[in-house]
Amino acid sequence: MILDAFLQFTGGSPNSGTVAVSNGGDSPTGGATLTGSNIIDLAGPGLPASATSPLVQPFRDIGIGDNPAMKILIQVTTAFSAGTSLQVQLTGAPDNGSGAPGSFVVWWSTPVYTQAQLSTVGVRLMDMDMPRPPAAVAEPRFLQLQYVSVGANNGTLKGWIVLDRHDQVYNVTSNNILGGYAPGVVIAN
Repeated sequence: MILDAFLQFTGGSPNSGTVAVSNGGDSPTGGATLTGSNIIDLAGPGLPASATSPLVQPFRDIGIGDNPAMKILIQVTTAFSAGTSLQVQLTGAPDNGSGAPGSFVVWWSTPVYTQAQLSTVGVRLMDMDMPRPPAAVAEPRFLQLQYVSVGANNGTLKGWIVLDRHDQVYNVTSNNILGGYAPGVVIAN
C-alpha cells in the first residue's frame, strides 16, 4: 500500500479542521458534526497550466476508476470505548476564486457505526474506490472528511487516499491481526 502525506485526511499538518487531532489521527468527539483535520488540495503543488483547460481551475480527477484505482481508507487506530455512534462523510469543494475552498458538499456517507462496531482497532469505516462527483455537484479541488458524532466518542481514526491498498480477510473480533490469525500459531501436520 502506498501512503502519501499529500493525500492524508487525518493528522499530519492540520489546517482548517475543527476536530481534535490525537495520535496523528482525528478524534471526533462531542455529539456534533465536525470537519476533519486536513483538507486535500487536488491542485497540489506544480500542476501545469494545461490542466486548467477547459476548466477554470486546475485539479486532478482521481476518481476515474482505472486499475489500480485510488482508494479511500479510513481506519480505527484507537478503539472507541464511549459514545453512541459515528458516521464518516467524504466532502468536496470547488475553489472559491482565491485559491481557498468554497462550500463543501457531502459526496459519500458511510453507514452509521455503533460504539460496539468502533471498539476494535483496525476496523475499516470507509473502504472503497475514490468516487466520481455525484450528479449536479461541482468538480472539487478540495476534499475533506466530516464526522457525524453522537455521544462522547473517544477513539481515533486515520484516513488516506491510497494506491494499491493492502487488503486482508476481515475478522470482526481481531481485525488488527493480519487475516485474523495470531502470530506464532503452530499447526500439527
